[in-house]
Formats: sequence, C-alpha cells, structure tokens
Amino acid sequence: MTGASDTRATHPPLAVLTHGDLEVEGRLVAASNTTVRCVASLDGVAVRCVYKPVAGERPLWDFPDGTLAGREVAAYLLSGATGWDLVPPTVLRDGPFGPGACQLWIDESDDEPLVGFVPESKLPAGWHPVLAAEDDEGTRYTLAHADDVRLARLAVFDAVANNADRKGGHVLTGPGGRVYGVDHGVCFHVEPKLRTVLWGFAGAPLPEGAADVLERLEREIDGCLGRALAAHLTAEEIAAVRDRAARLRRRGRLPLPDPRRPTVPWPPM
Repeated sequence: MTGASDTRATHPPLAVLTHGDLEVEGRLVAASNTTVRCVASLDGVAVRCVYKPVAGERPLWDFPDGTLAGREVAAYLLSGATGWDLVPPTVLRDGPFGPGACQLWIDESDDEPLVGFVPESKLPAGWHPVLAAEDDEGTRYTLAHADDVRLARLAVFDAVANNADRKGGHVLTGPGGRVYGVDHGVCFHVEPKLRTVLWGFAGAPLPEGAADVLERLEREIDGCLGRALAAHLTAEEIAAVRDRAARLRRRGRLPLPDPRRPTVPWPPM
C-alpha cells in the first residue's frame, strides 16, 4: 500500500504507524492475545500493520499484566541497536481498542521457509534438526531450520532478549530476503526463559560480527538505549539485558538448552 513517492519520503513507516489513523481490517483469530490487522494512513500514505491492544492481553502467571505491548516495543528498540533490524518497526500508541503495540505488517516472500516440520527422509542438506515428531498415520517428521546467518543473528537476539516464545511461525522472510522476528510480548524476563525452535545453533560460535554488536549493546544500555528501554521495562529487566549480552560475548557461543526447564515453545509452529 503506497502513496506518492515524495510523500513516503516525508512520512516513513514509523511515522505513519505513530501518527496515522488506524482502520481495522480484521482480527487474526489464531493469536492467543487480541491481534488486529489494520491500515495506518497519514497524508495519503498507507501501510498495513498489526495492532495488539493492551486490553486484549491474556494474563500470564510470570509476566506482569499489561506489559506485553511495551515488551514488543522494547524488542524493536533492542533490534535497532544491534544494527540487524530483525524486528519490524513497532510503536506504542492509542488505537480503536485503546493503547497497544502497533507493528508494520510484513508481506512474506515466496522463498521456502527457513524453519519448519519436514518429512524425516527429506531433511534439506545442512539443516539443523531440533525435534522429532510423528503424525497420526505414523509418518515421521523433523522440526528443523536452515544453517543461515540470518537465523543465527536472530538466535543471538533471542538470547539477549530472553525470548520465551520463538515459534517457527514467528520467523518471517520478507521482501529482498530480509528475515524478521515477530511476536515479542514475552521477552525480557529477569529469570531464564529462553524457549525457541532455533536450538540447532546451540553451542555454536557466534556469527561473524556478533561479539562487536554485543559489546556495543553493553555500552548503549548504559546510555541512550537504556533510557529508551526504561519506558517499557523495569531497571532490573534492563540490567538483565546487559548481563545476558556480556555473558554471551564472553562465552563466544550461543547458549545450550537448560534440561531443567521447558526450552521449546508449544506449539512450536
């Protein structure tokens, strides 16, 4: 959805998401929390977006009520600080059902998915298996993902954000082969919560350049990034982000799953 090119230059997607009028297109009924697809319009520029009102958040035992939308925005801020831009533009704003997170809609490309269940006998070369499964007819499948630097960066991001819900369906390939992660409402807990389908990278060396990114995050959390995160996270949660980044940089490898707790989200896709 586009407007005139000079208008788009004046109003980038983030500005349209923040200040545009929201028109509801429909609800995404498969989501566990109220999730609405909208069109945001500003001075003739229109973009599709996902709007998640705070009022529609399902209470969780381990996350404070009413904080999921802010965590979505915090994930966008953290992603931007990495320079990898893994999370689509996301803002906290008022909408048709009250305040909530508003995130740019990503039109997925026609490329083959990088994560998914594949027949056990047809696992693509180089893919990392994560889980074994079997359907009602006894056909065996493998939950696996590609050995792709774009996914490895997302795994680094998830480890720092302490993402408790990296499902395969939350990994999108957009135009130009850009890989995005979405749905970050249950991130940033101070206790270890990492649950992901990207465990194929467990124990692997950090992708090239990641150590420098993590070192920069440590510095910026004590500066402008920390101040921006403070609007959405507690001081303890922000300190935990810094600690996770520092620990990951020192180890130089992606984390291993903790056998004492659940480490794969359910359902995984």
